[in-house]
Amino acid sequence: MATYVYEAKTRGGETRTGTIDADDEAGALVKLRAQQLTPVKVRKKGLLDLNLQGGGTITEKDLVIFVRQFSTMIDAGLPLVQCLDILSSQNDNPAFAKVLRAIKNDVEGGLTFSDALAKHPAIFDVLFCNLVRAGEIGGILDTILQRLAVYIEKNAKLKRQVKGALTYPIGVLCIAILVIGVMMVFVIPTFEKMFKDFGGELPALTQAVINMSHIVADNVAYIIGGIVVFISALKRWAKTRAGTVFLDKLILQMPAIGPTMRKIAVARFTRTMGTLLSSGVPILDAMEIVAKASGNFVIEQGLLAARAKVAEGKNLAEPLEEAKVFPSMVVQMIAVGEQTGALDTMLNKIADFYEEEVDVAVASMTALLEPLMMVFIGGSVGTMIIAMYLPIFTLAGNIKAE
Repeated sequence: MATYVYEAKTRGGETRTGTIDADDEAGALVKLRAQQLTPVKVRKKGLLDLNLQGGGTITEKDLVIFVRQFSTMIDAGLPLVQCLDILSSQNDNPAFAKVLRAIKNDVEGGLTFSDALAKHPAIFDVLFCNLVRAGEIGGILDTILQRLAVYIEKNAKLKRQVKGALTYPIGVLCIAILVIGVMMVFVIPTFEKMFKDFGGELPALTQAVINMSHIVADNVAYIIGGIVVFISALKRWAKTRAGTVFLDKLILQMPAIGPTMRKIAVARFTRTMGTLLSSGVPILDAMEIVAKASGNFVIEQGLLAARAKVAEGKNLAEPLEEAKVFPSMVVQMIAVGEQTGALDTMLNKIADFYEEEVDVAVASMTALLEPLMMVFIGGSVGTMIIAMYLPIFTLAGNIKAE
């Protein structure tokens, strides 16, 4: 089940914004209508999605700069409202400046800082708001904000690594398909015309490639349309519960990619959990937040199952071992952290280790995929080139024999 950010109208015409949990976008719309709300905008929630009311993009860099500047001002003793006033007036991003002004007005109106942030869930997610709330209660808001800045930076690094790992093979595959398509539609027909002028029977491989060229050239519009429809349908299906479950399981089971994604999940879990616990968030609340932020249905269900066992009075390590979502080494280190009373410190150490492991895994995966993609492209293009030159070699051999 995913979280969706919405903007909707009440029967009285009042605008409401918030979040709602649903299996897909259609389910979110049904739930909103059941609450007698008319949906205006609904989108899947992301850490740094667009702010529905203000418009404009707020990047992770904007958020990190804001958090670091804000923590420095709080540490220097400036009042909360004055910090927000200064940062909103000096912010280079108009959309973010507007959000900060709205937060300042809410704080002046009597809301706590965490509650004011929670009114903008597309920018400040549940984890962010809970950490700020813990900082307000414990009187360590400046320390919490520094931890948040570190967490956001490291989380952004993990996201870049995932994108980098997947972008290369996808990009190479697209280029290969484009090159093969161009050769099929434009190059091979030129050779075919030349072969007709020569006369004689063509080799089987050459004839097969020419036949394939006819199929592609005669149906190019249908092929492109089919690809577009297939990708669109795949995206819609991927947003459903069944699609999400299937793809998340598939990703974890894929060779090369699966182990890398599991390491990324471990790094994200331990970093988030360690940040929450060290900030004073109760372990059950922390596990629920971490599960929703895992980004993988299999891992989310494993963490929620472990949370249920912890709620019954068990330690964290035992149910994590039963869930079988993380390596046994991680579980054993968590058990040691619990026994020594330094679980948050141990989790952050695990996160540091696995973030380095992710660097190595992504580099290894890219190194492995590169020759495989080159073999695929070289084999495809090479086969067509050989097929086109076979008749020429045959003709040259016949001339020489004569």
